[in-house]
Amino acid sequence: MEKLNPEVLKTKQHFEILDGLRGVAALAVVAFHFMEMVYLPPQNFLAHGFLAVDFFFCLSGFVIGYAYDDRVGKIGVIEFFKSRGIRLHPLVILGSILGLLSFLFDPFGGHPELYGTGKIVLVFLSSILLIPYPVIADRAFNLFSFNAPAWSLFWEYVANIIYALVLYKLVRRWLLLFTIVSAVVLCMVTYHAGNIMGGWSGPTFWDGLARISYSFLAGLLIYRSKWIIKNKLGFTGLGIMLIFAFLMPFTKWNWITEPLVVLLYFPLIVALGAGATLSPGLKKLCNFSGNISYPLYMTHYAFIWMFGNYYSNHKPSTPQLTLIIITGMTLMVGFAYLIMVYYDIPLRKYLTDKRKQALKK
Repeated sequence: MEKLNPEVLKTKQHFEILDGLRGVAALAVVAFHFMEMVYLPPQNFLAHGFLAVDFFFCLSGFVIGYAYDDRVGKIGVIEFFKSRGIRLHPLVILGSILGLLSFLFDPFGGHPELYGTGKIVLVFLSSILLIPYPVIADRAFNLFSFNAPAWSLFWEYVANIIYALVLYKLVRRWLLLFTIVSAVVLCMVTYHAGNIMGGWSGPTFWDGLARISYSFLAGLLIYRSKWIIKNKLGFTGLGIMLIFAFLMPFTKWNWITEPLVVLLYFPLIVALGAGATLSPGLKKLCNFSGNISYPLYMTHYAFIWMFGNYYSNHKPSTPQLTLIIITGMTLMVGFAYLIMVYYDIPLRKYLTDKRKQALKK
């Protein structure tokens, strides 16, 4: 068997505006999770912040196609899985550890004493292994009770597996057909549920498959079809466009408005983001925004549970609440930065170096 050249594992140049938009979406998710502990939609001013996940999925399909369409055949399926595991799993593990600690030692409440050691251990193991196990009622039967956002990572892994086994070989007309079919399925799921909010819990498990199927395929189709729209909107203009989707009112017409955003608006933003020109002054911001997005997404929810218990017990006033949320989000970004610098980047570098050394032997 021919040895694999480690050079083929090098990452490609990023679409910096898309990286920046990923950070905007991650901040929207954090703000939405803070707010939903206090106000459920439609009172939540960021009522559609949860749609950031669908934007992530679409972005992922585009980026995976760009990064791996011409390399999976060269590196092989196993090496592709190793690349994705090194990129994603260190923070899956850390997010699970933080979630376990917040579950056991939340100073503001929670009821870990209601669950036996065996169940807690199983929930933790399911979390670090990304095996859905929605059994904790106190955590609304989340698929991953110690790190709720990991539900989207579970479906991301599923999409990556299907990509490496099937999608990267698929000709464009079949990809288009599957994208159309998945769009129809997503519309049906949305009509039945009344919104595109499911996928995170045991009862809504299969909604997650509908969400990842369309958005990932759409992102991949954009890349394969070269639907990249040259424009001068820049990071600021596209960031505002993205935020508008999250600020969209929560109404009885969600079953119409949400599919329009996910099916058309998010793919349009990805196509525009890939073709937009970045002003040099915003390059560092976009790089930072993109780099911090995944650490922030995967570490914030341990603190959200504690905030929810604090709010339930103390009922702070609106001015206090505003100060707490703004301060909390700032601290979470700072914490995510420390995690990125002192844990995620060094660990991924170590694992990548070991892997390259093994390939040279």
